[in-house]
Amino acid sequence: MILKTISAMLLISLLMLQPASAGSMDPMDTIKGPIDAAIAILNDPQYKNAGTKADQRDKIWSAVKPMFDFRLISRRAVGGHWDKFSDTEKTQFSDVFADFLGNTYIDKIQGEYHNEKIVYLSQALASGRYAEVKTQILREAVQIPVYYRLIKNNEDSWHVYDIIVEGVSLVKNYRTQFASILKKETPAQLIERLNKKLTEQNQRLSKNG
Repeated sequence: MILKTISAMLLISLLMLQPASAGSMDPMDTIKGPIDAAIAILNDPQYKNAGTKADQRDKIWSAVKPMFDFRLISRRAVGGHWDKFSDTEKTQFSDVFADFLGNTYIDKIQGEYHNEKIVYLSQALASGRYAEVKTQILREAVQIPVYYRLIKNNEDSWHVYDIIVEGVSLVKNYRTQFASILKKETPAQLIERLNKKLTEQNQRLSKNG
């Protein structure tokens, strides 16, 4: 059930995100505005041909990556273990985790996107720096609640640091996995694990076009 829920999370989280050009955009606009552009990439006929998936994947990732605060996502994903990471390890972990998530998300999107509809329900701000945008995915007769949690940086730009799908937090899902590993291994070993997985991902995706 968790894998199915996370799969839906992966599909919609990237579908809906792309860099915002103006720091004055509110959280809802930050998420809502880029949908048409993201869908256009998915529906572009040139990517229906064999051997074009890698190009499509790169284009989607280039568009969406800046919307995430991967440093904060990484810190929250390892929780209290973050202080055990050196400054260099924090950067290494954030970089490899970002690429690992990107591969995972976009692979799911390319395989599972089927013209789902999005309903924007509401946005709520807390302390002027945090926000939650509530949306709903309409997939045939199924309604899936998807909540985006964002933080405003010093440049007044909003960035996503967690996604909640049907009550399941992306960050908490990984925190459970990483906590189990970090009880037995060092941050360097966790980074090595992720680098190995990333290499395997890249090799598999390369074979699939």
